[in-house]
Amino acid sequence: MIAIVDYGSGNISAIATIYKQLKVPFTVTGDPKQLAAADRYILPGVGAFDTVMADLAKGGIIEVLNEQVMGNGKKAMGICVGMQILASSSDEGERNGLGWIPGRIRRIDASTIKMAPKLPHMGWNSISTRGEVPLLRDVDCERGFYFLHSYYFDADNDEDVIATVRYGNDTACAVARGNVFGLQFHPEKSHSNGVAVFRNFAEA
Repeated sequence: MIAIVDYGSGNISAIATIYKQLKVPFTVTGDPKQLAAADRYILPGVGAFDTVMADLAKGGIIEVLNEQVMGNGKKAMGICVGMQILASSSDEGERNGLGWIPGRIRRIDASTIKMAPKLPHMGWNSISTRGEVPLLRDVDCERGFYFLHSYYFDADNDEDVIATVRYGNDTACAVARGNVFGLQFHPEKSHSNGVAVFRNFAEA
């Protein structure tokens, strides 16, 4: 059972629709008991780093996720801001992130971008993977994914970066460490490529 974590942020209905089509069991919940019973987790995210972390802190969600993901090794995948909160900290806010993948969220350097409007990075972009990435199996990397963001994941360990996107500079657009995965793009808005990602996560 996949738990789409409901903390008041993210494109939850779009993710739920995809899993309905794939006939993959899922639940949408922010209840700690239901979260503890799930096999894996999706952290959606639309909004600001501090706001998302504050919402997650309500009702004991952080504690149960830390126990199940870090303690029990259950798989988790963060999307957009849900990816960014996997880091230790962010230029966007003052709160600490979950710290599951060490690094800091940094603002994209607009001076490196030629086209206007420079930020946010919005629209479809191709990506480049680093080696074989099971989470991105059956994905057309040239077609890529839909992006909407102004910040990127600056990982402490370069080995945690599994895919990059070129927007001004090459920056991480997918990270992974053990049982934790993060995607800066929006697979729920990326048609067949996105469906492949959600299927791969369910089967990982």
